[in-house]
Amino acid sequence: MVGAATWSLGLLGTVALALQVAERTDAWPMFRGSSALWGISQTQLPKSLKLRWSFQTKDSIESSAAVVDGTVYVGSMDGSLWAIDLVTGKMRWHYATAGPVEESSPCVHGGAVYVGDERGVLHAVDAATGKGRWTFKAEDEIKSSPNCVGDRIYFGSYDQNLYCLSAATGTLVWKYRTEGPVHCTPAIDKGRVYISGCDENLRVIEAATGKQLFALPLGAYTGASAAVRDEQAYVGTFGNEVLGIDLKQRIALWTYKHRDREFPFYSSAAVTGDRVVLGGRDKMVHCLKRSSGKEIWTFSTQARVESSPLIDGNRVFVGSNDGVLYELDLATGKKTWEFTAGAPLSASPAAAQGALVIGSQDGILYCFGD
Repeated sequence: MVGAATWSLGLLGTVALALQVAERTDAWPMFRGSSALWGISQTQLPKSLKLRWSFQTKDSIESSAAVVDGTVYVGSMDGSLWAIDLVTGKMRWHYATAGPVEESSPCVHGGAVYVGDERGVLHAVDAATGKGRWTFKAEDEIKSSPNCVGDRIYFGSYDQNLYCLSAATGTLVWKYRTEGPVHCTPAIDKGRVYISGCDENLRVIEAATGKQLFALPLGAYTGASAAVRDEQAYVGTFGNEVLGIDLKQRIALWTYKHRDREFPFYSSAAVTGDRVVLGGRDKMVHCLKRSSGKEIWTFSTQARVESSPLIDGNRVFVGSNDGVLYELDLATGKKTWEFTAGAPLSASPAAAQGALVIGSQDGILYCFGD
C-alpha cells in the first residue's frame, strides 16, 4: 500500500448523499448503474421497445455504456471513447485512447468521463468537449471499470493493484496490492471498497485510506464484480458457484450451483430486494432467491451469457453471445421480447431517460426506445 488520505466526517456525509442522489437520478453513470453495482435502472422504459438508432464504431464494443444528460459514452476496441447523442445517434465527439478499450466501461462523474485501456492508461476526459483532462499510467492493462465517489476514482489493474486517484488531477492517493490481477469493477458502499479478484478473495478496503479491513475466501477466482446491498455481497465465480455473503458476520450465507450444468459465472449480478439475477457460461440466465440462493427460474440462450443483466421494474434485459438481446419477465423468467444483433453481446445493457443501449462485438452500438 502506498500513500494515505483521510476523510472528515463531513466528506463522508457528502459521499453518502452523493450515493443517494445517484441512485435517484435518471442516469446510468457507470458499469452496473450505481456505485454499489446493483444493476437496477432508475428510468421507465417504454412497454414496447423499438430500435431508435445504431452507431458503427471501428472495432468490437465490449465496454458497457454510460448514459448521462442525453449523451451515451462507450469505449471500443478501436482505441476510442465515443460520445453519442441519445436522441439522434449522432456523434458528439471522439477521443483517442492510448490503446484498445476492452471491458473497462466509462464512469461519468463531475463533468468528466473516466475509462481505462489495455495499455494500462486511465483517461479523464471532459464530458462536454471530449478534450483530455489528465491520464494516469498503471503498470499493466485496465479491464476494470472506474467507480467514482466524491472526489476519488477507484479502479483495478492487471498489475494486481487497486488504485485510488484524485478525480480532479489524477494524482495517486493510495494503491492496495492484491495477490492477482484486479479484473473486477470495485463496488463502493458506506465508505468501503469491495473487490472480488483473481486471488480468490473478496477484499474489503477502507475507501479513505486504502487499508484492508478484511478478506473472505471465495473458493475460486472471479471475473465478475460483486454487488453490495444491505451489508451483503453477491458474486459468481469460476468455481461454477454464486455466493451470497454476510458482510457483518463475514460468512457465506449460501452457495448456489446449478444441479446439472457446471460452468463458470462471468456475468455480474443484478440485485433487487429479494432476487439475484446473473448470466452463466452455461448459456443460461439464473434468477435466485436473495435470502437463500435457491433457484427461482433459469432461461436458456444459445451461447454463453457474459453480459450482466439490467433490471427495469419487473423486466430483465441481458445480452448473450448468441447475438440476441433478451427481455425476460422478472417473476417468471419467460421471454417477452428479443432483438437479434447478429454479433455476440458480451457488453451489458445500460438504461436511462427512457432508452436502453448496448454494444456488440461487430462494433455497433444499439439504442432502443419508443
